Amino acid sequence: MPTPKPPSTGPEHDETLFQVLRTLEANPRTSQRELADSMGMSVGKVNYCVKALLGKGLIKMQNFRNSRNKLAYAYLLTPAGVAAKTSLTARFLKRKMAEYEALRAEIEQLEREVGQ
Repeated sequence: MPTPKPPSTGPEHDETLFQVLRTLEANPRTSQRELADSMGMSVGKVNYCVKALLGKGLIKMQNFRNSRNKLAYAYLLTPAGVAAKTSLTARFLKRKMAEYEALRAEIEQLEREVGQ
């Protein structure tokens, strides 16, 4: 029997959770399929992320009926979810600023090389 894969961790996983939280905060009635399409991910990966966020208590699901009389859900950030999104935002910003600084230094070096 294969050993189950541990949950993803690290910057890539944090960025995915950040993007999911950000999208759900902006549009709680986004379906998992719409979320997957907008993020360029599979529905399965989105489902995994949503279940992880639900399991951590960062979002909650609320049932509602849409115009076609089908049961649908709204994903609402909990207070813990808002706090987690803030923390993820700070880490995301720090990582992107470091990438920006590295890219700026590389551009300056290339400009000096071209100027010689």
